Amino acid sequence: MKKDFYSLYYKLEDKHWWFVGRRRIFLNMLDKYLPANNGKEKRRILDVGCGTGTLLRYLSRYGCAQGVDVDEQAIEFCHKRGVHQVQKVDSFPLPFEDDTFDLVTLLDVLEHIDDDEGTLRELYRIVRPGGMLMLAVPAYRFLWGPQDEISNHKRRYIAPEIGDLLRGTGFRIKRLSYFNTVLFPVIAAVRVLRPYLPKTFQVESDCTITKLGPLNRMLGRLFGLEALVVKEMSLPFGVSIIGLAYKPPAPHL
Repeated sequence: MKKDFYSLYYKLEDKHWWFVGRRRIFLNMLDKYLPANNGKEKRRILDVGCGTGTLLRYLSRYGCAQGVDVDEQAIEFCHKRGVHQVQKVDSFPLPFEDDTFDLVTLLDVLEHIDDDEGTLRELYRIVRPGGMLMLAVPAYRFLWGPQDEISNHKRRYIAPEIGDLLRGTGFRIKRLSYFNTVLFPVIAAVRVLRPYLPKTFQVESDCTITKLGPLNRMLGRLFGLEALVVKEMSLPFGVSIIGLAYKPPAPHL
């Protein structure tokens, strides 16, 4: 992501409807599929591409959460937020032993990386047998726009591609669904028609379109309602894709 936008995201992640709604979807999914610890040893959790650290605070409810990111500025914002279990990692392999983590999250990160298949193979290595991977990626190439450019995206996906990548790298899929479905028609119309609209619509980041206020709260609630649906069923289209997969347990000898 362009460095100027880390500061913007740091300010918006706790309030902007897109961040709030997607976070509710992620956490609802984990609430359903991640059993309570029940006094056992705490899970080890890794957030790959942790950004400015907002989600790490929420992941701590499921176990001992830590993060990695390639950008020094992102790490600094994590520290400013009071999140210190983070480290800068420039390249693979990740500095962790095989079969280390009970949960790895890769949320709106895979689309930034040249070798997406190699990335998933590396994450498969560090997930313990029976452990889970949760990922999210942007959907549909025709939705490509300024937000993809400032985020330094390499690609957008369709759900079957993500399914093939997960299965091809050894994971087994628990859930695979589109999300941000209710608002999809409006977002798609803006993305497709923006090049033909007046200059006032030519914004650099989609996060600057909606100012914080009543409209932001309404959109946040509307988007957040999908969390109740995506937790129970897969949606056929949307602006983004969520996948939850697990590493098969080791066979008993």
